[in-house]
Amino acid sequence: MKKLMAANWKMYKTGAEAVATLNELAELLKGTAPEGREIVIFAPFTALERASGAMEAIKGGMIGAEDVYPAAEGAFTGEISPAMIKACGASWVLTGHSERRHVIGESEDFVGEKTAFALANGLRVMLCIGETLEERESGLLRNVLERQLKLGLKNVPAETPVEALAIAYEPVWAIGTGKTATTDDIVETHAICRELMREILGEKADKTPLLYGGSVKPANAGSILALDNVDGVLVGGASLKADSFTQIINA
Repeated sequence: MKKLMAANWKMYKTGAEAVATLNELAELLKGTAPEGREIVIFAPFTALERASGAMEAIKGGMIGAEDVYPAAEGAFTGEISPAMIKACGASWVLTGHSERRHVIGESEDFVGEKTAFALANGLRVMLCIGETLEERESGLLRNVLERQLKLGLKNVPAETPVEALAIAYEPVWAIGTGKTATTDDIVETHAICRELMREILGEKADKTPLLYGGSVKPANAGSILALDNVDGVLVGGASLKADSFTQIINA
């Protein structure tokens, strides 16, 4: 399984800025992802089409959207459908990111609706899961992950190809805070995630990438990627600059 090196640009970068960053990334990578690695950039909706064009310069690179609405079309002001995302040249979408859950207020059931609908409509989905510090300190880690995975993967079409789904574990308390889970924390939690994935996905679980996210930087990416059950990383702030993201991709 190739390591999946993912970037979440969040509410940063205009279309022009996205193109400039991807052009620099292409130059630094000499036009191709390193052997054994795939790259996906989750870009803002307004930059998707231009980013998709620029990503053509990187072999093994893909573009994704940061969100999706579970309907083909309709009176959903401000939302975007899978067909709209694909028409922009993107092939991936994020669902369940902690900022959608905790800032925007999306429910577990709604995350599951998005995940299933996006997969049924030909997008590859990276489902994000993770606990708050309060939940971890209260001994609820496994309960939270089990609930998020079961509801997030509820109604996923049985015919979904294994390569269409990835899971990203991000401890909420380590996103954008500068704090990173210890290697022991990551190994322990990813083992729990994989066990739960096997219960839900069966034999597909071991072929489904399980990524770590949460203050991933050039300095710690290599040690994180070397851990058991870590099939890639989801990078926030450190992915906004081509040079730092290149260091992570090559870690």
